[in-house]
Amino acid sequence: MEQKQENRILGEESIPKLLLKFSIPCVMGLLISALYNIVDQIFIGNSELGYLGNAATGVSFPIICIANAFAWCIGDGAASFLSICGGRNDTDSAHKCVGGGITATLIISIVLSVICELFSEPLMRLFGASDQTVGMAVEYFRIVAAFFPFYLLLNVMNSMIRADGSPTFAMVAMLVGAITNIILDPVFIFLLKWGIAGAAWATVIGQVASFAMCAVYFFRPKSFRLTKRSFLPERGILRTTISLGAATFFTQISIVIMSLVCNMVLFRYGELSIYGPDIPISVFSIQTKVYTIVCYIVTGIVLGGQPIFGYNYGARKMDRVRETYRLVLISSLVVGITATLVFELCPQVVINLFGAGNELYQEFAVRTFRIYLSLCSITCLVKLTAVFFQSIGKSIRAVVASMIRDIVCFTPLAIGLPYLMEQREAGSGIQGILYAAPIADVVALVVVIVLTVSFFRNLDKEAAEEQETEVVDAMVIKPSRKGAIITIAREHGSAGKQIGKLVAEQMQIPFYYKEMTALAAQESGLDREFLADLNQNSPAILHQLYLSTTVIRQAVVAQEKIIRKIADHGSCVIVGRAADHVLRDRDDVVRVFLHAPKEYRVANIMEMYGDSREDAAVNIAHSDEARSAYYRNISGKNWGDPHNYDLCLDTSIGRKACVEIICSYVKAHSGDAAV
Repeated sequence: MEQKQENRILGEESIPKLLLKFSIPCVMGLLISALYNIVDQIFIGNSELGYLGNAATGVSFPIICIANAFAWCIGDGAASFLSICGGRNDTDSAHKCVGGGITATLIISIVLSVICELFSEPLMRLFGASDQTVGMAVEYFRIVAAFFPFYLLLNVMNSMIRADGSPTFAMVAMLVGAITNIILDPVFIFLLKWGIAGAAWATVIGQVASFAMCAVYFFRPKSFRLTKRSFLPERGILRTTISLGAATFFTQISIVIMSLVCNMVLFRYGELSIYGPDIPISVFSIQTKVYTIVCYIVTGIVLGGQPIFGYNYGARKMDRVRETYRLVLISSLVVGITATLVFELCPQVVINLFGAGNELYQEFAVRTFRIYLSLCSITCLVKLTAVFFQSIGKSIRAVVASMIRDIVCFTPLAIGLPYLMEQREAGSGIQGILYAAPIADVVALVVVIVLTVSFFRNLDKEAAEEQETEVVDAMVIKPSRKGAIITIAREHGSAGKQIGKLVAEQMQIPFYYKEMTALAAQESGLDREFLADLNQNSPAILHQLYLSTTVIRQAVVAQEKIIRKIADHGSCVIVGRAADHVLRDRDDVVRVFLHAPKEYRVANIMEMYGDSREDAAVNIAHSDEARSAYYRNISGKNWGDPHNYDLCLDTSIGRKACVEIICSYVKAHSGDAAV
């Protein structure tokens, strides 16, 4: 009832009101997180360390991003998994997901901490530290790396707390750490004269304060209870958690790649210019942190729209999808254009917040803000597009939008343009990286416009076509009797659906296939055809991103609820939808897997659908890949593994023979005299 009420709000409440309700906490949480990145540099830049100190802290940023990639992968994955567990009342998996995630994070963080302590100087030099800054960089980084266990656990726990329904507590925990950092920075840097080590100690003490608050929360969470057993990782649950968070991991790694390329190019061509290597690296460190604030505001707005996008697209309320997109687009452009005006008209106001440098420093900083960030409003639009497509389950479009600007365009331009400019005029190569960003923005803009316009043009057509599809008559759970529940998983073309129907007829029990999606649509308010395509429209390599979106998690939860309700009504046959895993805790389930040689299946597909031999083979490969990926992400197990089933049959022996074997097995298994 509570879930249905929430769905009604998403589908009926005023869009501006909903967007404010969801976006403000997201924006505030992200801005608080950004304070950790920016406060140190403001105080360092205004101390005697100056821009060299900022350059020293800047080179450690990519490695901290790598550490974050692991933490956010587990944290975001656990948050998604907790949402699914909550919907299906699976408290056992919930506490194992939380405890196992914490244990895995602790192990990973200790390993990373040891590696970073042992190889701190080579790592700092790899990411752009010069002879002038390497000493400070190592001093700062070794302190921060020593506290990776607290920092990574903080990020993981914070995501879990938000998923547990306590976003305000999660935000306050981060705020406590940020305020602690702000208070301690001037004390350690200016009063105690600890220099760059003082900035590092202020940062880690703030992180420990936030960690302590988060740790206290886990003594009385809302939706799970932790025991000693919780902290023993289960392979299947941990694998599912990681797969759900994989999209976040790869996003963070792309940031690392871009940062590494930038620092290497800045060091190489800065050394050949009048600026030297330290000024460009210091300036880029500052502009990255400043622009992070702009990105976080836009990302918070879009993430606030994510549940609205997801629900209304799934429910096929396309007018609400369009209105939400329009408001998010306008809000994001206002933020981007405002930031651009500040960077163009008064860059020195921003630059001077981080301390004054010499004339060359000021010159390069102003050029960087005016050229490199000249089209940052377009970057905001690109990020909006990626999150929008992820929200509605369009995984391929989401990946294209998220990769096009930073990886596909900017990275090769950042390498190629400085080289070409240096060849033309000695000492000018460093300017090339400044122009790489706006060029990448223009190319990315063209791509996201094509993706977005084509999507919205086809939106109404897609909805109209779906309304013309066959309507399932049976919209209620059918009466049955006590007895075995038979779940049938099958390879495409093995005639599994037909065999399941024949088994149901012979046993005189209900048969569920398309009926499940109709019932799940009734339960959740989502569109029936959307649910029907749940495990068919995403290739395996992108499935973790697809399943991590809000609307897909909601669809999975609705579907699993219906499967359990169907099973509670008595004996039946259920085809597909990972029903064997959903009903894994029941003793009255007979799990069947049907397979057949490829040639037999190809012939079946050709006969049933009129496909050519080549098309039939392609369709079989695509369908089996999607089913396998869906099952693996839902259960953490391998689809088709005989250990997961009670009975595996080669259907090439004939449909009648398969029906007889299944019915005989059910009778022997359950003692059902009606078989």
